[in-house]
Amino acid sequence: MTTHTPHAPARLVLRPTTPADRPLLERLWLLFRHDMSDVTGALPDATGQFRRERLDAAFTEPGWHGVVAHLEGDGTPAPVGFALVRGTDQDTRVLSSFFVVRGARRGGVGRRLAAHVLAAFPGRWEIAFQDANRPAVRFWRQVATEATGEDWTEEHRPVPGRPDLPPDTWITLVTHGR
Repeated sequence: MTTHTPHAPARLVLRPTTPADRPLLERLWLLFRHDMSDVTGALPDATGQFRRERLDAAFTEPGWHGVVAHLEGDGTPAPVGFALVRGTDQDTRVLSSFFVVRGARRGGVGRRLAAHVLAAFPGRWEIAFQDANRPAVRFWRQVATEATGEDWTEEHRPVPGRPDLPPDTWITLVTHGR
C-alpha cells in the first residue's frame, strides 16, 4: 500500500487512459460504485460486481475518453481517481463517471482532475449528480463556477427507465479550452 505523508508533497499526474489501464480502472470502478451505492442503493451482483456498462463502453465505444489520476511522491505512483467522458465526437460532452479515492479527497485532486477534463475537450458539457449526494452537489457547483463563472445552468431530469428514482441534477456549461 502506498501512502503519502505531509512532509513528502505528492505531485498529481493526469493522463489519458490506455487499454493497459483497464485492470486498474476495473478496481477503481468497484470503489466508485461502492461509494455510489450509499446514495443509489445499488447492490453488487452474485459475483460481487456492480454494473459497469459505462466502464466497458469507455474502452470499446467511439467518442469515449478516460483520464486516470496518480499521485507521485515517495515510491510508487498511487492511482487516486479517474474520469470517463462520452460524446467527445459530438456537440455535447457528458462527464459519465468521476471518482477520487477517499484518501485523496479534500486536497484539490478532484477539482484539478475536473478542470483538466473540462479544458481538454472545449465545448458544451453536461454533468449529472444526485441531490442526495451532498458533497457532489457542492463540488460540481464549485467546479462549474470555477470553469465559467456564473455562466452555467442546473436542472432536474428524470432517470431514463427508472421512475422509482428521484431525478438527477444536470449542470450544463460551455468551456473554451486551455
